[in-house]
Order: sequence, then structure tokens, then C-alpha cells
Amino acid sequence: MDVRRRTVEQERAHRKQRLAATMRLFARLGFDEGVGGHVTARDPEYPDRFWVNPFGGYFGHVRASELLLVDAAGAVVSGDGTVNPAGYAIHSQIHAARPDVVAAAHTHSTYGRAWSALRRPLAPLTQDACAFFEDHAVFDEYSGVVLDLDEGRRIAAALAGHKAVILSNHGLLTVGGSVEEAAWWFISMDRCCHVQLLAAAAGTPEPIPAESARRARELIGTPGIARLNFKPLFRSILAEMPDLVD
Repeated sequence: MDVRRRTVEQERAHRKQRLAATMRLFARLGFDEGVGGHVTARDPEYPDRFWVNPFGGYFGHVRASELLLVDAAGAVVSGDGTVNPAGYAIHSQIHAARPDVVAAAHTHSTYGRAWSALRRPLAPLTQDACAFFEDHAVFDEYSGVVLDLDEGRRIAAALAGHKAVILSNHGLLTVGGSVEEAAWWFISMDRCCHVQLLAAAAGTPEPIPAESARRARELIGTPGIARLNFKPLFRSILAEMPDLVD
């Protein structure tokens, strides 16, 4: 169904189901790391509230019905559980600063963490990496676990209008105008980190020229392409784990 024709209730269910599917996919891809990591989706009726996975739950078991609705003050207004304090500090400020952002994803993925330790942006080494060319930033500081709203605001400021930010010595964070977009950008960006690390270990990589990288980004770095790439992943995980929509 076209998003413009969904009722508020249908759009809420859509976002929650894709959010639960994203958690299942992230578990399958090995992005989970204990209790670290969070993916959020803005509520379609109350834009100052967002849905998030419960703190301490295994990504691979998350169901749509178990997601928590959190208000601007960090209080759980729907659902049973607690919110990761770092998740609230980061995501609340991103949602506040970017009204266009419906979803944000951050986990401690292996390759994202490894690349973040270099404190520099990804290069356009491959066609896929061009999706992020001049459309991601680096948050070039690390002062410990993010529990301060001021640091969340600085992360949001570093993200600015981009689709992703590399959190130095921490990992990746991606955003999108839908859950599908934020999820796909995270998956793709982590893989791009992996590729660049492999290429650098093998020799001296040759980046794609800037103008060619921009042209590629205009084709493969769009919201529509992100949603298209997420679609088969959603169908696959739903066929394997239909309980995620419960």
C-alpha cells in the first residue's frame, strides 16, 4: 500500500514491523553486541515520540509487539521494558534535529567499529561506496559512553543533513525517511567499511574520481534505491521468522 494511503494505525504497524525485521536482520548479520545497539522509528501520530527495541533484549528475538514507545523526555509511554540510556541520548537528539528523519540505526558492528577507529570518512572505492560520497560525516571525538544529551546534540549537528555519521572509536549511525532506508544504509555502510579495510590491507586502493562518484551517488544513493534493496531482505527474514510481526 502506498504510504500516502495508509491510515495512522497502518503506518504505525508498518514502521514497527520493519523495525522488528531490522533487528532480526542485524542479528543474522552479526551486528548485535550484547545489549549495545538501537534502531528507532518516529511515531506517525506523535512526531516527538519514537519506537525502539527494549534494552537488554536479543536482536534476534524482537517482535513488533515488544517495541517501546518513548517520549521526548525519555519516558516509556507504551510497552513493557526500559530504554538504553545511550540510545535515548543519541536518538532523541537526532529525531529532534531532523524532522525529515523517520528512522535511525546504530549498532556496534565489527567493521563499522574498526573503520571508526581511523576517524576518517569512507572513500569512493567501489560503486556501492559512492552512495555515501559527500553524504556522510565523521563525529571526531570520543569521551565515553554517550549518556549526555549535549553529546547527542553534537552528534546530530555532525550528522547535519547527511544519511550517515561515523562515530569515532564507536561505530556507525545511519538515518532515513523510512525504517527501510536507515536499515539498508547501515547494512551497506558496514560492508563498505569491510571492503575498504580489505582493500587497504591488500595494497593502495584507487578511489573513483569525484565527479563519477557523484553521478553514481545520484543513482544508487537515493531513498528509493535503499527501500528497493531492503525489500528482499524483509521478505526473506519474514519468511524465516513470521513471528516478528506479532
